[in-house]
Amino acid sequence: MGQVRATHRFARISATKVRPFADLVRGMTTSEGLDSLKYHPNRGARFLEKVIKSAVANAEDKGARNVEGLKITEARVDGGPMFKRIQPRARGMAYTIRRRMSHIHIAIEAPELP
Repeated sequence: MGQVRATHRFARISATKVRPFADLVRGMTTSEGLDSLKYHPNRGARFLEKVIKSAVANAEDKGARNVEGLKITEARVDGGPMFKRIQPRARGMAYTIRRRMSHIHIAIEAPELP
């Protein structure tokens, strides 16, 4: 079976807010990763939790056994497109407001079935 992937594209959160949690769970098993994310109060942890659960469901759908013990081999958060807005400032200037998005990618290693 090899690797099973799950992605959340165009997540409405900046990549810098999710990356520390991706670094935290990379290399863990899926159950360890979900347990460690459960106790973080950050919004980025919730986004990553959902993508890991989706990857586990994809592995289970493809017939993997012991889905709780599968290892997270890739946890990557890339920047996505931005909404750009203009905010008026003093003396006729304008500041750009960037509403950032991110693409969250998770891959878990599912062993081959005999």
